[in-house]
Amino acid sequence: MTRIVHQGGAGVPSAGAGPVVGLAVGRGTGPELAEVFERVLGTLTAAHPAGVEIVRSPRLYHSYVSLRAERDIARIRELTAEDAEHYERFCRARAEGGTTAVFRTAINAQSLYLVRRRLRAVKVDHLTAGEKSLLLVRDQAQGFYTGENRHTEGEVTRTLTFSREITEAVVGYALARARHTWPDGRLGRIVMAYKFHLLDGAFDAWVAGLADRHGVRIDVFQPDTVNRNLLAHGLPDRTLLIAGNEWADIMHVMLLDRFGSDRQENRCTENVCLEPGVAGLVEYQTVHGSADDLAGRDLVNPVATIRAAALVAERHAGCDGAVPATEAALTALAVDGVGTPDVGGRHTTTGVVDALLDALAPVGAPRVGDADAALAGGS
Repeated sequence: MTRIVHQGGAGVPSAGAGPVVGLAVGRGTGPELAEVFERVLGTLTAAHPAGVEIVRSPRLYHSYVSLRAERDIARIRELTAEDAEHYERFCRARAEGGTTAVFRTAINAQSLYLVRRRLRAVKVDHLTAGEKSLLLVRDQAQGFYTGENRHTEGEVTRTLTFSREITEAVVGYALARARHTWPDGRLGRIVMAYKFHLLDGAFDAWVAGLADRHGVRIDVFQPDTVNRNLLAHGLPDRTLLIAGNEWADIMHVMLLDRFGSDRQENRCTENVCLEPGVAGLVEYQTVHGSADDLAGRDLVNPVATIRAAALVAERHAGCDGAVPATEAALTALAVDGVGTPDVGGRHTTTGVVDALLDALAPVGAPRVGDADAALAGGS
């Protein structure tokens, strides 16, 4: 049984006995994908003896398109700050209540990165190509994306920060995640892609100290050097790639093509919070954006949302087999040509989800009392 709760405030910890999952919805196609998430998670966790509770944030967060409709910079800044503050409170309240997973549809990036800075988030994606494997850890907690704006007439000044403390947290988490991903301890290479040459030698000095402390070799490169190496000879198997968001946000889709053999429309990923007050909270999202032009047309591709629901069911509600069962069903749909127009299909969002739920093999009863809280989104 899946119980859906629409909160009256920013977040009151749930008193339910089963796992609790947070849900945050943005404008554009957000409401449609929230319904997809609820349907798929409900089906995958139907056998849970205590039920799974979905707690939805009461605020419908802005997309960039909906903000631009305001046509007033001061109002856009105000709404951006309000969205960020509300979503941060929602995440903190969920974490305090014991929730380990939140699914969020796309929202305005400026609001989102304010929250990621405050919660010290990293985005994690494990990419594979044949027998080769790459673990991408995107530093979303510092740098240009997390800066603050100051407006004067005809000018915007953006102030950003890099810190040794956050760099230590990001590298420490990345190394721990690599050990979880490749438990035999074999690691091909550790590469960091940052614009470090703009920071007076401080950043690479911090990394050198961290490498000595952890007893590993870490190669720090400018992004163009990483691109050149990627084009010339690829990256070694089991590369741990820790990257500043200035490069990784742009290159993610290219790495998916090179290592993931997947389209961003079909991909979900996770953001792990490292700030102590919310440590262990994992936010799942689609890689694609809010697709405001498709809102209300029942045409948005639901595959990434379906995959996010499967990951939440398996990792956070203890439903073993949810991910392979979902992948098998998605494969069956692809063979039958079931898909939305963006991938060459002729089906609606609802049609794809209906077919997916019909094709899903039964998932066994979940592990009672094990919500995978310690995984923090393990690969």
